[in-house]
Amino acid sequence: MGRALELAVQAAAAGEVPVAAVVTHDGRIVAEAANAMRGSHDPTAHAEMVAIRAAAHALGRARLDGCDLWVTLEPCAMCAGAISLARIARLYWAADDPKGGAVLHGPRLFAQPTCHHRPELFPGLGAGPAGLLLRDFFADRR
Repeated sequence: MGRALELAVQAAAAGEVPVAAVVTHDGRIVAEAANAMRGSHDPTAHAEMVAIRAAAHALGRARLDGCDLWVTLEPCAMCAGAISLARIARLYWAADDPKGGAVLHGPRLFAQPTCHHRPELFPGLGAGPAGLLLRDFFADRR
């Protein structure tokens, strides 16, 4: 999570919402990304989506069985869907997102009977620093 938080700080400095994600396999980082929606003009360029794509490319496979995803904010519905489709084994996230999250909040995607794969969930790791980074980012823009 430390690396994801570092990337989130870099995203904020670049004017992106400070969210970042890291994919690990067998204890090593195989992909990492920060939000890139504004810079890439791509609404799907959430950190999780970019990191999942990069991990699939790096590992040479579409399914990321045995991989862990570390993200600084509870994933939204789009990202939770991609996590399920990619077969991520374990999902760790820092700050909860009561407004836009889709894991413990909102649609609770992994709890739906139509969800084919449910990763193990580990919320709250690094919640303090991630939450502060997000609050400060949005306070500076209001």
